[in-house]
Parts: sequence; C-alpha cells; structure tokens
Amino acid sequence: MCALRSCFLLLLVASAAACSHNVPSLMPEPAAPPPPRLEFRPPEGSMLTETVKSSLRRSGAPGAQEAQLTTVTGFTREQGSWLLTQRVTGARYSRDGSPVKTLVDDVLTRVTLRVRLAADGTYVRVEDPEAALAALKQVAPAGQDVSPLERFFSPDALEARTRAEWEVKYGGLYGRSLDQGQHLYVVGTVPLGGREVAYLLERTFTGTVTTEYGEAMVFTLRCLGAPGEDAPEAVREALRQAGNPELAPGVECEGEQLLGRIRFLPVRRGFTLRATLDGETWTWATQSALESVQAPEEEQR
Repeated sequence: MCALRSCFLLLLVASAAACSHNVPSLMPEPAAPPPPRLEFRPPEGSMLTETVKSSLRRSGAPGAQEAQLTTVTGFTREQGSWLLTQRVTGARYSRDGSPVKTLVDDVLTRVTLRVRLAADGTYVRVEDPEAALAALKQVAPAGQDVSPLERFFSPDALEARTRAEWEVKYGGLYGRSLDQGQHLYVVGTVPLGGREVAYLLERTFTGTVTTEYGEAMVFTLRCLGAPGEDAPEAVREALRQAGNPELAPGVECEGEQLLGRIRFLPVRRGFTLRATLDGETWTWATQSALESVQAPEEEQR
C-alpha cells in the first residue's frame, strides 16, 4: 500500500494525463505588438545632407526643365521648440539638357533658411523671411529687371511656399500611432501652366523597411479626385484646413515616401504628378534622397 501522499500524487498525475486535452492553457496568449508610432525626434547635433531633383515636362514641347539641389539641414532645440536651419550647397538648372545660369542659384547658396517648428514637428513660421529678398538685391546686376524674382522671394511667398512644402511632406504624420493600411490626407499645390494646381494627396502607411539609416516607415502616395458626399471625415478635415480650395480636375499622381521611425530622417521620397490644363499635359516629378547624417565637424571636412 502506498503512502497517502504518494497515492494522492499518482492519482493527480493520472487524472491530469487523462484530461490534459481538455485543460486550457494557463499561459496568456501573446499580445499583438502595438502599432508603430511616429514621434518628432530630429537628430540634434547632426547635419542631414540631401539631394533633390525635379523635372517639368509639357506635352508637345521638346525636352524638359530640370533642377538639382544639394541641401544641408540641422536642428537645434530652443525653448520647447525646434529651429531648423537649411543651406543650399549646390544648385544646377538645365533646359532641354543645356545648363542655365540664373540668379536663383546665387540667392539660394547665399541664404540660410531658418524655420521654427513646434516640439511635435508642427510648422510654425519662417524666421527672418526677408533674408532671401535682401540676398537677391545684393546679387542682381544694376538695371536688370528682377521683379519676377522679387515676387518669388518676397517674405509672404517664401512663407507660404515653405509652409506648403512642410505640410505636404510631414504634416499630420507625427505624434500618432499608425496601423498598416491607414490613410492620411493633405492638400498640396504646384505651379503649372501659369496657375496654382491644387490636389488632394492620400498617404497610406504600408509597413516598415530596414534601410542604411535604420528602420523606416513606408507611405505610398496617390492623388484623389474631388470628394463625394460619402467622403471620410478625414478628407473633409484636410480640405477645411487648406481653406477648401478648388481641386484641379483630372490630376493624377503616385509616389512613395520613407521616413525614419526612431529619428526624424527623410530617407527617401519620389513623387510624380500629371495634370491636363487647356489641352496640354504637364508632368512634374521630384525625387529626394538622404545622402548622409554627420556631426558638424565631419560635414565640414
């Protein structure tokens, strides 16, 4: 006869073995990982070097207008906000494959753009917006009519253009968690055929990818037509924030954007837009790529 404790243990083991297929696991099911969240964390103390290329083509016209810029951007934390500084270290323009020398080159390489951003990356304003116009006056030859460039570099035009560029690239993306397949909307504009063409851009988060700069969030880009009555509220809100502009009909666009997940790094962006105006098709394409992330002393070597 077995001892009481031994018999009890044998009975317990036998009972557990006989009923094991009916006993639910006491281990909790692994929780799904939380969706990735984008926070605005610029790489303070580092300089970001980017190349930006753009081209403009018109149907029926030979060749294209092309531009290429090299920019160096830094971020400084100041009293609960960020100061973005950006200078152009190289600028090239061409028309139909032939280089074109313009005063724009001289102005851009002389001026450091200074932009105030909130702590969460929200655009605030351009600091010292008169600097570009002052640089134009320094480089413009005496007697030359530069009134078109004066309008282009005017403080109001510079402010509007800088705000629009920041919003279409980064507005509404930071300070939120993103589920795969989630859509975000913003209104953009581009000057084509002597007018401002407004378009509704849909940015869709499709996942993450590993790059030489670490993990990056991937967004696909496409243009939508004028919204109908059943349009999502997010679409209507994007239009309201842009002042409910009239969207140009028949605008098509596609592209992709990669943003660093841990730090604010504009890894790569490609975007192509086509619009038919007065029977002519205009195609505007732009590509930007992060070339390096360096400490200031490294960038100066």
